[in-house]
Amino acid sequence: MKKITLCAMGTALAVGLCFAGAGIATVDPGPAEMILESTIDKAKKPKPAIFNHAKHQETLKCGDCHHAKGADGKKTDYAEGQKIEKCESCHNKAAGMPPKLTTFKEAAHASCKACHKAKDKKLAKCSVCHPKKKK
Repeated sequence: MKKITLCAMGTALAVGLCFAGAGIATVDPGPAEMILESTIDKAKKPKPAIFNHAKHQETLKCGDCHHAKGADGKKTDYAEGQKIEKCESCHNKAAGMPPKLTTFKEAAHASCKACHKAKDKKLAKCSVCHPKKKK
């Protein structure tokens, strides 16, 4: 009788752990590489940025780059698992952002370029994010 009870308890525990593990939500890490380009405030001569998202994820936390906007329109810190919106959904000329953050390009240059300069000045060169097209 004890063997049957122990087997039943072991089976119940194993099944319970399987269902518990299935219920754990995983955060979508997003694409490994992206091409960043404004679709709202299009540049006359667009210079898309090649962004290695996976490489940045190796050393940074989501909240180091991503944030949200509160009901008052001000920047709020990233909350684990929040939906990541496109930067230009807020950083566009019609959104009334402060100077130097008005467009997606300006926001990216303010944030990305500043971080690159702080890590290694060579990373702040235009060609790091905007490689010349191969002919």
